[in-house]
Amino acid sequence: MTAAAGAEKAPAKVNLTLRVLGRRADGYHEIESLVAFAGVGDAVTFRPGGALALAMSGPTAAAAGDVADNLVLKAARALAERVESLKLGRFTLSKRLPVSAGLGGGSADAAAALRLLARANRMTPDDPRLMQAARATGADVPVCLDPRARLMRGVGDILSDPLDLPRLFALLVNPGVAVATKDVFAALNVPPAKPVAQAGAPAGPAGLLADITNGRNDLEGPAIELEPAIADVLAVLRKLPGCRLARMSGSGATCFGLFDSTRAASAAARTLRVGYPAWWTRATVLGG
Repeated sequence: MTAAAGAEKAPAKVNLTLRVLGRRADGYHEIESLVAFAGVGDAVTFRPGGALALAMSGPTAAAAGDVADNLVLKAARALAERVESLKLGRFTLSKRLPVSAGLGGGSADAAAALRLLARANRMTPDDPRLMQAARATGADVPVCLDPRARLMRGVGDILSDPLDLPRLFALLVNPGVAVATKDVFAALNVPPAKPVAQAGAPAGPAGLLADITNGRNDLEGPAIELEPAIADVLAVLRKLPGCRLARMSGSGATCFGLFDSTRAASAAARTLRVGYPAWWTRATVLGG
């Protein structure tokens, strides 16, 4: 088998809300987060046959670290441990998202690799070994495995069914600083976690929009302490014409603004590219 198994998009994960519910005995934190996926992201391709390998390219590849440590390879090895005689091969990763940016780029890449391996090995998308490998790879990989809007709880391992999220017109902005997730969580002062129930879901699109509007990101404060540029981005977003809400995604430093239309988000992107050319700025659509 030498033909390419295909290509997969690895869409950016955006935490529309993020609450930290408590600290676990193992040092991890229980969270509750409403997650959506963007129309921008990385891209992964796979050619079966031969030894496991990964080649990287793209505008942010240089910042992505050593290829040997990439989550694409970690995910492939995790699946190979669970599937006897798994056909492996060569991955190529086009890295377009900023790194350590609160967009789950590495996790999305790993999830895309698992989908490609599943297809090449005739595994069904609901094969439990895929989710097991996703959980073994990283906290955000399970929600990225089937990239649709969901409520995520626990350490990222308790997922709701896909949510009926209306299309959200968004502007993603990163000021060009990397924020280590572990450092942001270390700056939190939260009580021990209580047991977490299964992830339910708000009732309908109106309930989801209300939850987003009334929500927050508990990591915003500690992330801003580590990187004040995040506060600058939020302040600039909130002053843009038509921006209805601005918030940080994940552990930062990427922030998002929500607008009423694609036209408004695109106009805001053009404004920022002129005023802040060093910032990574992308107009996109979330969910829908």
